[in-house]
Amino acid sequence: MDRRNFLSAAALLAAFPVRFAHAATQRRFVFILQRGAADGLNTVVPDADPAYASARGALALDPGTLLRLDERFALHPSLPILHGLYSAGQATFFHAVASPYRERSHFDAQKILESGGRSPDQLKDGWLNRLLGLLPDAHPKALALSPSVPLALRGPAEVSSYAPSSRQPTDDDLMLRVGQLYEQDPQLSTLWSAALDAQRMAGDRGSRSGRAGDAAELGRTTAGFLANPKGPRIAMIETNGWDTHSGQAARLARQLGALDQLMGGLQVGLGPVWSDTVVLVATEFGRTVAANGTGGTDHGTGAAAMLVGGAVRGGRVIADWPGLRPQDLHEGRDLKPTLGLNDLIGSVCSETFQLDSERAARVLFPESSLKRLAAGPLIR
Repeated sequence: MDRRNFLSAAALLAAFPVRFAHAATQRRFVFILQRGAADGLNTVVPDADPAYASARGALALDPGTLLRLDERFALHPSLPILHGLYSAGQATFFHAVASPYRERSHFDAQKILESGGRSPDQLKDGWLNRLLGLLPDAHPKALALSPSVPLALRGPAEVSSYAPSSRQPTDDDLMLRVGQLYEQDPQLSTLWSAALDAQRMAGDRGSRSGRAGDAAELGRTTAGFLANPKGPRIAMIETNGWDTHSGQAARLARQLGALDQLMGGLQVGLGPVWSDTVVLVATEFGRTVAANGTGGTDHGTGAAAMLVGGAVRGGRVIADWPGLRPQDLHEGRDLKPTLGLNDLIGSVCSETFQLDSERAARVLFPESSLKRLAAGPLIR
């Protein structure tokens, strides 16, 4: 094989980080994106709202099955790990949250959420990449747990991606012979060494047959990178399947159960590092209050968000609740947003990394005027 073909083959190593450096901080930050518009009303359930049961109809959850948070809200029964973290003061939930976007296109909404702009194609890089430029290390790195780098992490700062494989682990003898083949080529040798470093950070979890989609394993694999002293300090995880247009009850229960297991895997895998970890979970927009004719919900506006981790000032539900009566809804159909997602992201990032909040706001969301949250500190 000639050098050009070698380089083409080396491109396959893009699923592994090229090299890692870490920001000059002990804090770890994970952004989990719920692609597809997660139904916040049956995630963080406003069951104390007198209009909840009638507004949701057949989708209204039985109060006896819910995991109580406070006198206003409860969690879906598929979230026992998150409920335990809330009880331990390590999870805060936010409701009636939305980005500046007010239409109902997944693609446009995700572009706005990830870029931090006010229109879909206004900004070409992502707020999470711009965050890297604010961190103390001259060359901080981040990791996308994805086959490719999502928009939120695209930009001038170097970012890597890693996708767990569902194939059987490669024979050690073959790995040794490939390494010997590459060792005379400085470029390929560097790529190969970096790939092996990444595999060691992930451990054998990233290559177990049939386990690529296992949420708890994904959480532990992510933790393997973040807990490593030479690993990244920032990671982004994409979760899909939240577009519940039909059969929502069963589908949402499965999705939330997987998210719960993912969070549990992160906590267990990070071990003592969990105390320095902040995890933000958000979606591009919410879903309609009323069910449609197929037992699902359509694209909406207001949603729920989560802030989880050992570094979080948890045990709270933060919501300026707008109500679910017909006259209280956005355009007569959606949960009305009362908290800006950009405001939440800006506050979380500046507090997590002890950044100047005004400067962070200008960098992360250059076209928006962010509001300071009235809830007080979010991070310990």
